[in-house]
Amino acid sequence: MAAARPLKLRIEGMDCGSCAAKIETAMRRLPGVSDISVSYGQASLSLTLDEDRTTCVTVQSRIRALGFTPLGADEPADAVKEPGRTAPQSAWWASRKGRLVIGTGALLVLAFAVSHLAPAWSTWAYMAATLASLVPIGRRALAGARAGTPFSIEMLMSVAAIGALAIGEAPEAAVVVFLFALGELLEGVAAGRARAGIKALVDLVPRTALRQRGSAFETVPVEALAIGDVVMVRPGDRIPSDGVVVEGTSEIDEAPVTGESVPVAKAAGAAVFAGSINVNGALRVEISRAAADNTISRIIHMVEEAQASKAPTARFIDRFSRWYTPAAMAVSALMMAGPPLLLGADWFTWIYRGLSLLLIACPCSLVISTPAAIASGLASGARRGLLIKGGAALETLGKVKTVAFDKTGTLTVGRPRLTDVVVLEGTEADMLAKAAAVERGSSHPLGAAIVAAAEARGLDLPKVFGGSIATPGKAVTARLRSGFVSVGSPRHAEEQADLPEAVRAQILALEGAGKTVVMVSEGRRLIGLVALRDEPRADAVEGLGRLRAMGLHPVMLTGDNARTAGAIAGLLGLEARSELLPDAKLSAIAAYREQAPIAMVGDGINDAPALAAASVGIAMGAGTDVALETADAALLKNQVTGVAELVALSRATMTNIWQNVGLALGLKGVFLVTSLTGATPLWMAILADTGATVLVTANALRLLRFRPKG
Repeated sequence: MAAARPLKLRIEGMDCGSCAAKIETAMRRLPGVSDISVSYGQASLSLTLDEDRTTCVTVQSRIRALGFTPLGADEPADAVKEPGRTAPQSAWWASRKGRLVIGTGALLVLAFAVSHLAPAWSTWAYMAATLASLVPIGRRALAGARAGTPFSIEMLMSVAAIGALAIGEAPEAAVVVFLFALGELLEGVAAGRARAGIKALVDLVPRTALRQRGSAFETVPVEALAIGDVVMVRPGDRIPSDGVVVEGTSEIDEAPVTGESVPVAKAAGAAVFAGSINVNGALRVEISRAAADNTISRIIHMVEEAQASKAPTARFIDRFSRWYTPAAMAVSALMMAGPPLLLGADWFTWIYRGLSLLLIACPCSLVISTPAAIASGLASGARRGLLIKGGAALETLGKVKTVAFDKTGTLTVGRPRLTDVVVLEGTEADMLAKAAAVERGSSHPLGAAIVAAAEARGLDLPKVFGGSIATPGKAVTARLRSGFVSVGSPRHAEEQADLPEAVRAQILALEGAGKTVVMVSEGRRLIGLVALRDEPRADAVEGLGRLRAMGLHPVMLTGDNARTAGAIAGLLGLEARSELLPDAKLSAIAAYREQAPIAMVGDGINDAPALAAASVGIAMGAGTDVALETADAALLKNQVTGVAELVALSRATMTNIWQNVGLALGLKGVFLVTSLTGATPLWMAILADTGATVLVTANALRLLRFRPKG
C-alpha cells in the first residue's frame, strides 16, 4: 500500500479565479485527493494524493480535460525553491489558448471569403467554422460538467453558438466563438505579465556576496550565507541579506524597502535590510537572516500570498448562466412539446414558437453586455492615461471607500528640493555657490538638490582644488580658493563649533516642518544653512479634494519618519500613518479592507505587498516595474488626480453594464410574452436578439466619450 504523498503542479492556462475554482471542484471529486490548494496568482496546484485510489496520471488527465496544462508533476511539493521563481512562459501563439485564437480566426476569415466568392455556400462555411472552432470549447464544457461545473462559461458559449446555428445565425455564432477565444487569450497574457513582476523583486538581491573567512574574503552565492556570517559591502553594492553593521560608517538608500526618501546614516550596531544600497563607505555586516527569510524574500512571499488570497470578482455571465441557460432551454422545450402533447395543439405551430423563443433566449446580447462595456471602459481609460489590467479591477474601483497612498513618489515629487536658505555670513548667492561647488558630482539626493538649485539661479560655482572628501553620515568637504568649505549635518557642525541659540531655534523650526537641514561652514565658521524637503506634488491637493467630493476617505501610509510624514500630511490635510515597514503596511491595508473595499496607490517596491493585498492596487506611472506589474491599475500620466478619474470611470462602467443587462433582459421579456401568444414571427425574433445586441453595443460605446467631472 502506497502512502499518501504531497504533490505540487504548475498549471499553464490558469489565469483567473473561476479557473482555479473549476480545478478545485474537479480535484475534490477524485477519491484519495485531499488538502487541495489552488492559486491562480502563482499558477500552482498543491494536494495530497493517495495513489492507491487515484494516480498522478489521472490527476493530470483531469486537468488537461478542463483545458489546462499540468507541468512539473515529477517535482515533490516540498522541494526548496527560490522565492518568486516561476516556470518560463511560452510565447502566446504557442499556448493552447493562442492556438485556439489563431485557429478560430483563420476559420472565420476562410468562411468570410467563401461567403463572398460562393454566396450559396455562405451558411455552410460559417457553420463549419463554428463547429470546428467549438470542438475544444465544447470538450471543456463537457469535461467541466462531468467534473462538477455544469454551467461554466464554456457551457454558456457552447449553448449560445449552437443556438445561433439552429436558427440560421451561423456568421454570428462564428464571431462569438472567436471573440470568446480572444478574450481568454488576453486574460492569460495579463496574468503572465503580473506574475513576471515578482521576478524584479528577486533581482533586488545580489547573486553573490563577499563573505569573510579569517582575514580574507571569498565570493559565495547569497544562498550560502548563514546567520552569523560577516560580509563586506562596498560602496554601490546592495546589501545581500538582513544584518547588523559591525564595522564602518556609510549612508544606506533604503527606498527599495522602507520608502525613506533620503539615505540613512548607518554605523556599528545599526540594522540594514536586504536589497538596500550602500551609498558611500565600506561596511562589514553580520548576517541576521538567511536568504530565504530576508526582507525581500518576505516581501515576495507576501505578494504571492496576497495574490493567492485575493477573491477576484466572478464573471457576471458565468454566475447568471448557472440558471439562465438551463431555464431558457427548458422553457423552449416545454413550449415546443407541451401544448401538442397536453392539449393536442398543432405541432408545427408550437415548434415554430419554440424556435422563436429559443432565438429570443439566445444569450448573445447578454454575453456581450458586460465585455462590451468593460472593453469600452478600458479603452476610454487608456486614452486618458489610465491603465487598468482587467474587468475585475475596473469593477472593484467603483466600490472602494478608502484610498491609501504611499508618500514618497506618490503624494510627493519623489526627490528633495531646496526650500529655505539662511545666510549667516556673506551673501546668499556666495554661500549657495560654495555649497554647490562642494556637492558638485555628488550622487547624494540632498547634494544633487543643492547643485540643481544653484544652477537654476545661474550661479557661477567656484573651482574645487583636489576633489571633495566625504565623511559618511556627517559632511562633504572640499578646498576652494577661499579655504576649506564643508556641507554637512547639524550634528557635524555642532561638533566643530558651538551653534548660536538663534541658529538652533531655526534648525528646530525647519526640522519641525519636516525639512532636512544642511549646514555650510568655511573653516570653523558657520556661514549659512539650507533646508530641503520632498515637496507634495502640484496636483496632490486637487486630487485628494476630488476623492473627498466623491465620498472617499484618503489616508497616507508611509515608511518615512513621523515628523516628515506629519508635515506632508498637514499640508495636504489627510490622515497619516508613518514608519511602516512592508509587513506593517500590509496589516494596515487588511484592517481597512475588513470594513470596506480599499484602493492602495504606490510607486515603490516596498508598496508591492500592499498593492497586491488591497482590493485594487494602483501604481503611479513613474514608479518601479514591480509596482506597475503588481498593481491592478496604473496612472501613466503620473498624477494624483488620476485616482479620482479611475473611480469615476469604474462607476460609469458599472452603470453602463447594468443598463446593458436591463436592455437585454427587458427586450427578451417583451418578446417572450409575444412569442407565447404567437405574435412574434421567426424573423422578428431574430431582429429582437440582433436589435438587443446592437443597442447593448451602442450603449457600451458611449463610454469611449467618457469625461470625468473636473
